[in-house]
Amino acid sequence: MKAGLLVSLIVNLLVVASAGSFYNDFYFNWGHGHGKVYGDGNSLSLTLDKYSGSGFQSKEEYLFGKIDIQLKLVPGNSAGTVTTFYLSSLGPYHDEIDFEFLGNTSGQPYTLHTNVFSQGKGNREQQFYLWFDPTADFHTYTILWNPQVIIFSVDGIAIREFENLESIGIPFPKNQPMRIYSSLWEADDWATCGGKVKTDWTKAPFVASFRNININACTWSYGASSCKSNSGFGDSSNSWIWEQLNSGRKGQMRWVRDNYIVYDYCKDYKRFPYGLPRECDTNLH
Repeated sequence: MKAGLLVSLIVNLLVVASAGSFYNDFYFNWGHGHGKVYGDGNSLSLTLDKYSGSGFQSKEEYLFGKIDIQLKLVPGNSAGTVTTFYLSSLGPYHDEIDFEFLGNTSGQPYTLHTNVFSQGKGNREQQFYLWFDPTADFHTYTILWNPQVIIFSVDGIAIREFENLESIGIPFPKNQPMRIYSSLWEADDWATCGGKVKTDWTKAPFVASFRNININACTWSYGASSCKSNSGFGDSSNSWIWEQLNSGRKGQMRWVRDNYIVYDYCKDYKRFPYGLPRECDTNLH
């Protein structure tokens, strides 16, 4: 992307940094009584039982941002459960950036499912196993979304990037503001082994734990950016707006993809018999 275009995209955006109490930035949007906040408001849990799951969303909409969340997934037999952390706009032509954690039977690895929607079109699934037990402790999951690239990271290690290739006609999420969402819900018709393994409700309630949600993002309100100044972009804390993967992080990403990727739509020739999506062409990157 040309530098002039990048500047024009961000010059009027407001950068905000937030890591305060949950209630400052979020609210529980479904599953009454199944979401709880603890201590100073920086820790919370979502619960799933036979009656309901639960979820929360941000009060604000954002157009570009870097969002970190520390998450400890449902332990034990979590088959059929899905824990999510994602950004999304609304409507049939919505944009969306997804982390979804698909539960499994005890002793089997979680599947980390990622996807990117632009103008209502998704079908860009990539799935990974993790190199640690995500139920034993908190780990940091990050979505970086700027005008140049979307980067998915785990504990600071990039696992996936989706570049802005609008110059060759591939839509990129950059015009629709998105809210932050998270949820814990039951999807045993597809989540574990393609729906072959069902939720064992004798193991309920299922609980996922969250803490230290950190938002560095550009707020959006009343149909426009809420700031008319480009001040602050020189600050190192806002360097995400220009961020791309350097050679070291690309090397880490190759390590993850060589060892832990379990599905890549860009290699699914059965699904795309008439040719893979254009962004899968490595010569474009």
